[in-house]
Amino acid sequence: MAAISSLLFPPALTRRTITIRSKSSKSMAAKNQIDGETSNRVVVCGGGVIGVCTAYFLAKKGIAVTLVEKSAVACAASGKAGGFLAFDWCDGSPVAPLARASFNLHRSLAEELNGVESYGYRPLTTLSLAVTESKPGSGGLGLPDWVNGPAKTPSTIGTTQTTAQVHPQLFTRKLLATATEKYGVEVVIGKLEEVRVESGRVDAVVLEGGRVIDTGKVVLAMGPWSSKFELLSSIFRVYGTKAHSIVLEPKEPNAITPHALFLTYHPSHGGEALDPEVYPRPTGEVYICGMSSQEEVPDDPDQVTTNPESIQVLKRVAKTVSSYLNEENALVKAEQACFLPSTDDGVPVIGETPGIKGCYVATGHSCWGILNGPATGAALAELIVDGVATSVDLSRFSPSRFSKRRGRV
Repeated sequence: MAAISSLLFPPALTRRTITIRSKSSKSMAAKNQIDGETSNRVVVCGGGVIGVCTAYFLAKKGIAVTLVEKSAVACAASGKAGGFLAFDWCDGSPVAPLARASFNLHRSLAEELNGVESYGYRPLTTLSLAVTESKPGSGGLGLPDWVNGPAKTPSTIGTTQTTAQVHPQLFTRKLLATATEKYGVEVVIGKLEEVRVESGRVDAVVLEGGRVIDTGKVVLAMGPWSSKFELLSSIFRVYGTKAHSIVLEPKEPNAITPHALFLTYHPSHGGEALDPEVYPRPTGEVYICGMSSQEEVPDDPDQVTTNPESIQVLKRVAKTVSSYLNEENALVKAEQACFLPSTDDGVPVIGETPGIKGCYVATGHSCWGILNGPATGAALAELIVDGVATSVDLSRFSPSRFSKRRGRV
């Protein structure tokens, strides 16, 4: 366990290589065939849920993988998101097939990795309800007992068949721990400086400090930090949506039932209604998020700070919704913010970059990154290894759609 712990919780400013291999994975990772040529390994850049899922499914196919992460695994949105999963909430959008496939894949992974115990996977009921901050109230018909604030008009918008949850940081780190132990994935803590291209093909990855990793295949899964990398920003725009959250530890966690709450919240001072979300977790915590805004993404995940006003609003939401979540009855375990990667057309970017053979990208999943991580990783692994994704049609997500649009202007 000590070796795994040092892998998943590395010092943010340290650059080092850590490799954990089982005996079976050494021979499997020694030599692999991709597109008819010998390639020592695929380099995946980004230690969030998208990069980790891609590394996992590549390695599971027998490919040698190096995962490069600048700071620490799941240190940004993949560690601070809500972890809410929905089967059909993306229906009617281009993301629908990806979401449906990924929801089912989450269920399969939970069985494979003992997700109930290791990262808090569980189906749950999801409710929509209205809360008016200035009005007194004490729960109502159709509400769980712990929702004893001024809530009304509850409706069920998700059942245990169609909605579920994971603890996103625990999920991401469990998946990577399995990938390193069982499939020989190598993890490098370092900053990507350059993808070296020769004759229109990926030739190597260069890290800050000069380390060169020879490879013919690279996956850029850098979330909102994709905007900081010129190779990608020259093709499409990814911007950051800053989202705030708090994590509470109620004194009576057993009183909190597995009901996710999507609120229409009317503040006492008037103005526009807010749309915070409340997710009880099987760990005994309650996660509350909301208060989003578009802001400039800092250079480093460690530089992300909270807006105090947003945190105060979320605390007000907590105590208004439930007396179990007020200052007297719940400890504030975390006040945090993260940046969600968004694209101009609201659709993720997944596929090979135009004009550079062997350079793949996966980003722009917005608030559905945890949900869509597994299917993104599985389909991208199919595309890289087999030349075509069969589990999900990735053509609608191709980065080439942006170059085609520029060509029409």
